[in-house]
Parts: sequence; C-alpha cells; structure tokens
Amino acid sequence: MKASTFYRSAAVLLLLFDVGHTYGFRQSDTAWGIDTLLAAMHSIRFTVQGFSRTYWDLFVGAGFFVSVFLLFSAVLAWQLAGLPAQTLALLRRTAWTFALCYGVLTILSWRYFFALPIIFLALITVCLFAAAWLSPKPIA
Repeated sequence: MKASTFYRSAAVLLLLFDVGHTYGFRQSDTAWGIDTLLAAMHSIRFTVQGFSRTYWDLFVGAGFFVSVFLLFSAVLAWQLAGLPAQTLALLRRTAWTFALCYGVLTILSWRYFFALPIIFLALITVCLFAAAWLSPKPIA
C-alpha cells in the first residue's frame, strides 16, 4: 500500500469523527442523572477578563475547538495524500509529528473517554503511523 491510501483513510475517519463529535458532545441523557449538574453549568455565571461566561459556555467552546481541530486534521491528511513524493519526503518530520500527536490523543482518550472515540482515534493513529512509515525518505 502507499502512504496516500493511509492518509486518505485517516482523512475520512477524521471527518466522520469530527461530524460525530460536533453533533454528540453537547448531548446528554436523563438516565445519567446529571440534570442538576447541567442546570448549574448553564446558570452559574462568572466574569473572566471582562467577559461574563458560564461553565456551559466554556464546555461548548472547548468542544467546538476540538471540532475545528479535527476538521483541520482531516484537510491536512487529505492534502498530504495528494503531495508528490519529493514534497512528502521533505515533510517527513511533519508526518511523524502528526502521527505522534494522534498517538497521544489515543492514550488520552483511553484514559478519559469511552469506546467510540478510542476506536476512532486508534484507527486514525494506525493510518497516520502507516502513512508516515511509508512516506518516501529524503534523498541525502
């Protein structure tokens, strides 16, 4: 297989993960018994550097930050897949850094989240590591 195949696979997985994350991170289930917590997150206001915010504002803002990062990652992976071999060889360190970043995200997900993000991040990480491994070596 070629590096481009793995980059394109990672890009598709990243886009699916992004859509799922963007849709799902604000969802809650009454069976979780967190109604009081959610009400507090929505209602408790505080001032930070001149801005009035709630904990819900911070939660939603952080969630959208992640969504934008995932979308950027999908675009980056897709663009890496389309690069000529000579250019990809020059970006080898970037490719490995991209893969390592997602390796760390997979570990964090394993520690703090649940099955679906762990599975997506593990698959994305495998694709990015395979793509970095298969990327052409720079000519010395």
